[in-house]
Amino acid sequence: MSAAADSVGLLLSFLARLITGAQGHWYGCPPKAEQRIYFANHQSHLDWVLIWAALPRDLRARTRPIAAKDYWTASPLRHWITREVFNAVYVARQRTDDQDPLEPLVEALRSGDSLVIFPEGTRSNRGDPQAFKSGLYHLAEQFPTVQLIPAWIDNVQRVMPKGEVVPVPILCSVTFGAPLAPLTPGESKRDFLDRARAAVVVLKDVAA
Repeated sequence: MSAAADSVGLLLSFLARLITGAQGHWYGCPPKAEQRIYFANHQSHLDWVLIWAALPRDLRARTRPIAAKDYWTASPLRHWITREVFNAVYVARQRTDDQDPLEPLVEALRSGDSLVIFPEGTRSNRGDPQAFKSGLYHLAEQFPTVQLIPAWIDNVQRVMPKGEVVPVPILCSVTFGAPLAPLTPGESKRDFLDRARAAVVVLKDVAA
């Protein structure tokens, strides 16, 4: 990371904490520099910024958010921030039939990075997350030794409601849970995804 990107990262972290509090609560695991996949509920464009700001600085350096390529590269500023500051993994929402949507994530995990993903795929205005899509299952299948850490993001939808561009100061938090048990032999994709979703939802009561 360049000096300019590092300075902007510190500024964005400060602003995120100023606007939201960006409190990280580690109930089920310590903030340890191990390779992990953090998976959380998804309600706002600020979700991954909040998780990033809640992580200790040494964890941020190797923890990469997933970003929709068409949106986050649409302007030079968005592209620079997501590439240079957050080191985002870009994924294409519009793909051809022969493209594997998980390929950029697999490459990041093979290089030893941690990821922040939102298994719902799209933002939800409901209290509980929607059914999880299959990406988390396939990553768990390919990388059985990478820790899967559930997280519950609270209140961020009130900071940046869908369709709004100006954040509203609201106290937010990220609650990190215990590592999800690895995929078991014979466990179906839907059973695993339901188990992963339940691990996120249960943190809602912990955060309350």
